Amino acid sequence: KNLVDSEYIIGLFDDPFFEYESDLKECEAIVINTCGFILSAKQEAIDTILEIAEYKDNKLKKLIVTGCFVERYFDDCIKEFPEVDLFVKISDYRTLPEKLSELFKHKMIHDYGKSRKLVNNNYTAYLKISDGCDNRCAYCAIPLIRGNCKSYTIEDNISEAKRLLDMGVKELNVVAQDTTYYGKDLYNEFKLKDLLVELDKMDFKWIRVLYMYPDEIEEDLLATMSKCKKVLPYFDIPVQYGNDEILKLMNRRGSVQLIKDKVALIRKYFDNAIIRTTIIVGFPHENENTFIDTMDMIKDIRFDSLGAFTYSREEDTKSYDMDEQVDEDLKEERYERLMSLQQSIVDENNEHRIGKTYETLIERYESLFDRYVGRTYMSAPDGIDGVVYIKSDDELKIGEFYDVKITDYKNYDLIGIIEKKR
Repeated sequence: KNLVDSEYIIGLFDDPFFEYESDLKECEAIVINTCGFILSAKQEAIDTILEIAEYKDNKLKKLIVTGCFVERYFDDCIKEFPEVDLFVKISDYRTLPEKLSELFKHKMIHDYGKSRKLVNNNYTAYLKISDGCDNRCAYCAIPLIRGNCKSYTIEDNISEAKRLLDMGVKELNVVAQDTTYYGKDLYNEFKLKDLLVELDKMDFKWIRVLYMYPDEIEEDLLATMSKCKKVLPYFDIPVQYGNDEILKLMNRRGSVQLIKDKVALIRKYFDNAIIRTTIIVGFPHENENTFIDTMDMIKDIRFDSLGAFTYSREEDTKSYDMDEQVDEDLKEERYERLMSLQQSIVDENNEHRIGKTYETLIERYESLFDRYVGRTYMSAPDGIDGVVYIKSDDELKIGEFYDVKITDYKNYDLIGIIEKKR
């Protein structure tokens, strides 16, 4: 989601007055877009600001810092980082052209959001269908930073999707803080299924939906997705924990049984469904019994992909002042146990994929290993789900789709050979 913001910010500089430069030492202006969600992200923001500020000894004249960290700690930023020439909060992005015009003494020719430059490649992109969040999970600072859910209209999202299609995008990844909640604030009903129907009419190859909350996954949504030709059977469902008491403390809606029922419903509609989730380890009041409950849930559901992180105690969130905070060393120990369990599940799943053929998007060539790297529908473009390593005597085109037969696996990654180009 922050990447989309960055691409809009970069789009502001699509102007003959500016020239992109890949070497930081040669830059006269640098923009840092920050995250401020958990402690590690905040530390990364601080470290990056301090690191880049040192370039002012070279050619750097203007240092601009934007994003979640700035939104959350604006006054502290101004006081602690005098090297920065301009801080811009998320809530002020619409005025960014005016602020930059004043900073550079040059009239910016684009409005924020009217020009977008894709950062990584031109064949895969994110469509951010809303911003903010109406959920109030006890550990999460995002509503403090981004505010309540603000859905973009179906018409605006379709317009943005058309722009991405014109830019050459083949894989569209639909994102929001809660995609299943999409439209509730605008239309007084969930509208994700309606949006997907419209997107499915467009000439994308793959459409992937991320961040679906389990209690909002309704049967009519699944029925609609099953009829769409471009929408992938990929379900990113952040369940966060596997014990009802902890879920209640987290202010998560629903129960472990509801999570299991939703996964079963998904698998009823899609026999090739990929289920991905996230788990928080070490939330206040976690003990060995609640942790074992979570491990048991993972064994029962057998998620295809699972990302975990240790609980980060964030000020101004409900869980910050909870008692029975968990020791950091214990968090890490449980994290390692959980990820070891998940690795064993992935190994068993990957074993069953040997000999099968999957449509694969080729993303890069690694000359050092003489291999190509790609992704199947089972992997989102953010790196958490693993990749496919491919040997080929023929040159493959980056950004194109090929049929790849799986011959082996290593950890989270698959290994395969080309069968044919799509």
